Amino acid sequence: MNEEPKSIWKKSWKGPRAFLLWLLIVSFAALLAAVAIAAIMFASTPTPLFAWHGGFRNFAGWTLEVMVGFFIAVAIMFVFYKTVRWLCCWRNFKRFLFGLACFVTLIALFYAEEDWRGWHAWSQFKHAWKAKGERFDMASVVPSPVPDDQNFAMSPVWVAEEKYLFQKNPEKAQAWYGDRIFSEEVSNIFLQLPVEVMRSDDWSLKIEGNWDAGKKTDLKTWQAYYRNPAKIDSAREFPIAPQPQSPAADVLLALSKYDPVIEKLRADSALPYSRFPLEYNKDDPDAILLPHLAAVKRYAQVLQLRAIAELENGQSDEALADVKLMLRLTDSIRTEPDLIAHFVRIAIVNITLQPIYEGLAEHRWSDAQLIALDAELAKLDFQADHEFCQRGELGFSPKESEYRRRTRDPEFFYYNEFGNNQIHPLDVELAVFMYRHCPSGWFYQNQLRYCRFAIQNFLPAMDASRQLAFPASASRANAALQKEVAHSNPYNFLERKIVLRFNGELSPDRLVEKFAYGQESVDMARVACALERYRLAHGEYPESLDALAPQFIAKLPHDIINGQPLHYRRTSDGQFVLYSVGWNETDDGGVVGLKENGSIDINTGDWVWRYPSK
Repeated sequence: MNEEPKSIWKKSWKGPRAFLLWLLIVSFAALLAAVAIAAIMFASTPTPLFAWHGGFRNFAGWTLEVMVGFFIAVAIMFVFYKTVRWLCCWRNFKRFLFGLACFVTLIALFYAEEDWRGWHAWSQFKHAWKAKGERFDMASVVPSPVPDDQNFAMSPVWVAEEKYLFQKNPEKAQAWYGDRIFSEEVSNIFLQLPVEVMRSDDWSLKIEGNWDAGKKTDLKTWQAYYRNPAKIDSAREFPIAPQPQSPAADVLLALSKYDPVIEKLRADSALPYSRFPLEYNKDDPDAILLPHLAAVKRYAQVLQLRAIAELENGQSDEALADVKLMLRLTDSIRTEPDLIAHFVRIAIVNITLQPIYEGLAEHRWSDAQLIALDAELAKLDFQADHEFCQRGELGFSPKESEYRRRTRDPEFFYYNEFGNNQIHPLDVELAVFMYRHCPSGWFYQNQLRYCRFAIQNFLPAMDASRQLAFPASASRANAALQKEVAHSNPYNFLERKIVLRFNGELSPDRLVEKFAYGQESVDMARVACALERYRLAHGEYPESLDALAPQFIAKLPHDIINGQPLHYRRTSDGQFVLYSVGWNETDDGGVVGLKENGSIDINTGDWVWRYPSK
């Protein structure tokens, strides 16, 4: 009865207790050894060897990480040990099974509820907007197939271009054009393709004309280039005359190397349709390749130089034919519901306007040719194209979301995020884990949010029916986009990936600005053609633009920024200044905005059409 309790140090430690004690002792010894080794290595190495993902880069910090990790591991082992002992009791084990069943049921109910709620919200949204005329499927934006024998995009020239691009992987070219890439006609064209007009390392030597800066092309620079064999690749030699001719004649002689290919392209351009065989049936819309866009733009660049040289050489009919072919190239990709394709179209139109501008500045176009130019330019409507592209995104994004939902392929997370040093890899892994295991309903919620955002913010920035662009609305859309992606949550983690594509050059304000600038450039070119027709008829430019319609232009286009008439005034040297108030919505008196490097800044200043001083 009076026995004293035995000390715990005199008890026999056997079984699980002994195992746990020895585990703690060994773990602590390993910790001390790791710290000691790290201290030696950190002391002898200027740069820490154990810098984890941009974490602590000093000994104290690294040691703290190791110690925290150690105590977490010990805690986990202790909990595991206690849990196993608790489960060894049958009554406890039955309780565990019951609790586990309840937990699994709750998880299943959560997934079922989120799946139904997401699908139901998307279905209601889609049904409501379909009643208003919106469509959310690729079939509504993908161009219909056309017969090969009526398809400009099936010209052997484009087949040869595709063969050239994928000459190391011909199966990719075959996916577009089949075995015709091996035909004799294509092989002959392949050897004559204008894959370069100037070597890439010599582009800095080329002095380009720039119509919106009032600058003409200097053909002497091109002449010097083509007449200098040291600058020419042996595989890309150009014909040259024994003695120098005029700059225009030497340039035309050099470019005559490409005459057969261009004439074949011109003949095929008369075909009524143009639909490049893009693989719209791919499960992943992001995997659709657009290799033809670079080739289409390159032919426009060759034709631009040819047309300018032809005008200077007194060959205005040939120049008009080349300008028309450039505009046909612009039209050849018009039905593609992709923003990148339409950016290329805007770039090609800007390239095309240069020979039109230079011909007007030098009075080289006849009245009949000006009528023909106006008729071709009047077909362009970049504001309607902007609306078409935005609806293209509304058609593509649900299919992309469906692909992500079905495959749960995390590659696009890794591709976008691991290149960002500001994001810890653990954050990316957490996002990927959620992406791979989240309810399907979250994907529907994400595509709903994107489509709603696009309808509310992207589409209202331009009004094609009234031919107006709204810079303030585009800026609000840009601010709304930043707010939309500021914080990630289950209903926008995928939407953020789609919306973030519209940052930088694709931000709503920059995107709308590109389309608005493209359309305003075309409108000013049409008015300039009408002004030249008036000058041909009356010997001088008119006092005001009101004198042009309807005799010289059917209807005067207005400034698409504010809906007011374009600004116009005659100058003392017999020329004129024609301009829009531009993206800043301010009348700067016909002064263009310039960047620090001297190039045009379309964000500031006016958008101007004026000729160089005589």
